[in-house]
Amino acid sequence: MSESSADAVADVAAAAVASATQAAAGAAVGGWRRATGLAGAAIGVVAAGAAAGVAIERLTVGRGIRRKARLALDSAEPYGALRGTPGQAYADDGTELYYEVDDIEPEGGSAPRRRRLFGPKEPAPATVVFCHGYCLSQDSWHFQRAALRGVVRTVYWDQRSHGRSGRGVSQAGDGAPVTIDDLGRDLKAVLDAAVPEGPVVLVGHSMGGMTVMALADQCPELVRERVVGVALVGTSSGRLGEVNFGLPVAGVNAVRRVLPGVLKALGQRAELVERGRRATADLFAGVIKRYSFAARDVDPAVARFAERMIEATPIDVVAEFYPAFDDHDKTAALARFAGLPVLVLAGVGDLVTPSEHSEAIAGLLPDAELVLVPDAGHLVMLEHPELVTDRLADLLVRAGAVPAGTTVDGYGSTSSSARPR
Repeated sequence: MSESSADAVADVAAAAVASATQAAAGAAVGGWRRATGLAGAAIGVVAAGAAAGVAIERLTVGRGIRRKARLALDSAEPYGALRGTPGQAYADDGTELYYEVDDIEPEGGSAPRRRRLFGPKEPAPATVVFCHGYCLSQDSWHFQRAALRGVVRTVYWDQRSHGRSGRGVSQAGDGAPVTIDDLGRDLKAVLDAAVPEGPVVLVGHSMGGMTVMALADQCPELVRERVVGVALVGTSSGRLGEVNFGLPVAGVNAVRRVLPGVLKALGQRAELVERGRRATADLFAGVIKRYSFAARDVDPAVARFAERMIEATPIDVVAEFYPAFDDHDKTAALARFAGLPVLVLAGVGDLVTPSEHSEAIAGLLPDAELVLVPDAGHLVMLEHPELVTDRLADLLVRAGAVPAGTTVDGYGSTSSSARPR
């Protein structure tokens, strides 16, 4: 890019940042018609850091082309289509929690493959439970699900108010804030319903990892007696209030001052904000890409898949979950995992839960495997699925859930296959 072009992009980016700041301030004092479109599109993440990337894209790709590309990707829907046996669990406050189970393939048509994988001895009847992150759903584990399907029993569930789970009863009825402890109790309800007995491997990404830590804090006996392995992907045990989202200190401080109030206000105007999000889809897509991925060559279908999941999270849900992260501190609970096979994995380019947080977790669990993935952002399991699945497969071997010598593939499709190493 020439110097003049770079200057032009910088000017457009600066204008976008200024507009975002003005929109947030206007929304905070009730200027809904002026402000909600831009602020709603950026909600849940920091828009300023994505402004330059959006500006570049707008200078090179027309709006009509971008819209047609989104429609084409949506019609194809290559990802997120895997489904299992559905089930419902119920949280303490009555919230319906939706989960799906993928069982080991039964004897019969696939028996030869099982014998090739496992030999004459069956693996331990372990169940792997996947917990997704903020503004996502169980479908965020698509690639890992495709690879592990039929190889080991797995459970995928949607956090309250996300995906196919019901709206949080305490939040919708009483306006109670969500806490990470609430999510830990929700996970316990899912385990009671879907995995009432037998060994368990817990896998959590971002907020899902925090959920796993909350469960360990609340139910140490369950961890001691039943949990045989843990994977913490792109997550944090606390101090999230110090994350700068890749922005200058002054910008972060300004955002932190206004964002809680803006979120709360926007959550009370959900219908209007949702219209604003749709109207500013281009900026919203740029924000998601900036804070989800680090690689330059992310598959457009994968990027759009991430957009769809995040777009599906209502703005009032975004608003009511956000404060929980500042209060989150489960550092002491990590001691519950001492002595277990543990995988701690993060993208080096993660701007949401920086890899330093994963390094801190691994520092408290010296026997854990720490994997830092170059050229990877927050949604590392979508950005580098082969690597994440390989490390999870190794964890399952160490946990005794599958025998040594097992590996899996099928990362990029809705069908799965497996083969001996």
